Amino acid sequence: MKKKVLYGMLFVLIGSFITVSVVSGNSSGQEKHQNEEEGDLTVTNFNGETVTYSKKELKDMLTSVQYKVTQKDGTERAFENKYWDNTDEGIYVDIISKEPLFSSVDKYKSGTGWPSFTQPLAEENIVTKKDPGIFGSRTEVRSKEADSHLGHVFKDGPQPTGLRYCMNSAALEFIPKEEMAERGYEKYLDEFEQ
Repeated sequence: MKKKVLYGMLFVLIGSFITVSVVSGNSSGQEKHQNEEEGDLTVTNFNGETVTYSKKELKDMLTSVQYKVTQKDGTERAFENKYWDNTDEGIYVDIISKEPLFSSVDKYKSGTGWPSFTQPLAEENIVTKKDPGIFGSRTEVRSKEADSHLGHVFKDGPQPTGLRYCMNSAALEFIPKEEMAERGYEKYLDEFEQ
């Protein structure tokens, strides 16, 4: 009988915690939303141009899923997103700033339903933050310039890094290898010569 009571209390406690977490959001997300409410997002794009977007301009520029993921720290549905099974050669850039983030060379099938990579293409364009959650702390991945929520990195990936950068397709734009030079990403073409 005591076990049932303890399990019942544990169930109620976990349910309450989940409700509070979902309603309030995580701490890094709350800070970002407060800043978002206060002002505009100023971004230095990959081409060096500095652009300021209002909240309305971002909503008009992005799809509702892209906005939810990048600006509200959301997560898109597994297996129902644009790049989870993309096998074409090219790079993945931030949907807002166009800064290069990941390469198809480092992409692998993780079985999660989201595009997964062993490492970033340009580590200087990635920012990581602790993301406390109900089942422990995760490491959130954001783009440096646009501060877009991209996804999370986990320590359960394949070699050589042992990392799994599990990203949201909605935060990314794929640039096919054939278009990289004309779009200004020619310096990353070496990735595909190996």
